[in-house]
Amino acid sequence: MSRIYLEEKEPIHFKFEQNKDDFIVDEVGLDWKGNGNFTIIHIKKVEMTTWDMIAVFASFLNINAEKIGYAGLKDKHATTTQYISIESKFEKLLKKFKHSQIKILSTTRHTHSIRMGDLKANHFTINLFEVNQIQAGQIEKLARKSEKFGLPNYFGYQRFGRDGDSIEQAKEMIAGDLYINDAKLKKFLISIYQSVFFNDWLHERVQLSRDKNDSKFMLLEGDIYTTQEGKIFTPKKIPQKDFGEQKVLPTGLLCGRDVYRSRGEAGEIEKKYDDGFLYEKGLRRAAIIYPKDIEINYTNNFDIMKVSFTLPKGSYATVFLENIASKEFKAKKIKKT
Repeated sequence: MSRIYLEEKEPIHFKFEQNKDDFIVDEVGLDWKGNGNFTIIHIKKVEMTTWDMIAVFASFLNINAEKIGYAGLKDKHATTTQYISIESKFEKLLKKFKHSQIKILSTTRHTHSIRMGDLKANHFTINLFEVNQIQAGQIEKLARKSEKFGLPNYFGYQRFGRDGDSIEQAKEMIAGDLYINDAKLKKFLISIYQSVFFNDWLHERVQLSRDKNDSKFMLLEGDIYTTQEGKIFTPKKIPQKDFGEQKVLPTGLLCGRDVYRSRGEAGEIEKKYDDGFLYEKGLRRAAIIYPKDIEINYTNNFDIMKVSFTLPKGSYATVFLENIASKEFKAKKIKKT
């Protein structure tokens, strides 16, 4: 099912390229303690996956890659900064580290290894091309509007592989028609399976909001919410005021075991996108997110617009751009150099 957005409008044409110069991602780390038995390494990598970067450090330090902690996976076709962790006994070796695509920016200490999700947010800087003066004004207006009213928190096209091949693999594996021995690949395919259900659920809720709530996300009786601090709860009545003030966010289901499920009117929609037999642990994901720290710089003579913004962890910059463009991007249409 396609990704649709709250406002139904004419698409805005622009191009962007995922490469080291025009797509920059900076991980916003936690408040590291400054002491402890683990070394936190702030690194910059260019045109390299997080897995490949970790493999380089594992080989250099002569340790198993599983001994290196990281908070999230960052784009390959980009320049990105992120944090990784190693045991502090390997810290001296880092002074000899050199790599053409990896630079160590700084180090500090912390009390434990970095775990998946140990970050505050991600900050993006992206160049948009072929933007005329009228479109520049439209883009800025829509970006500011998303900062105030939010945008649907879809999983972006990167989640699903080129041409949907990973989606088909995931469905075959869950159905028992494909055996996967690799534990990491199996977990990855299950996450794709959960993400497809989530995106399809969110599509229906966005369409409902368009049809019945003047294109503002419509809260339903039985919805489950999260606070900005990550606390999951079910209120006795719809918290419209707190939602309007960005204090709480409605959530959607990543199906699996040991997870709260919506009830009432919200539950009737949610159960269409559920798989109660999936053994993987389930989660709740915010349905709406609010971009922050938006900065826009338009170079009229060259039709280039530089857009910078911060998104919560696990959210996609390309979804932010889709929301502005009012069209769905696909991996094979994004130029990679």
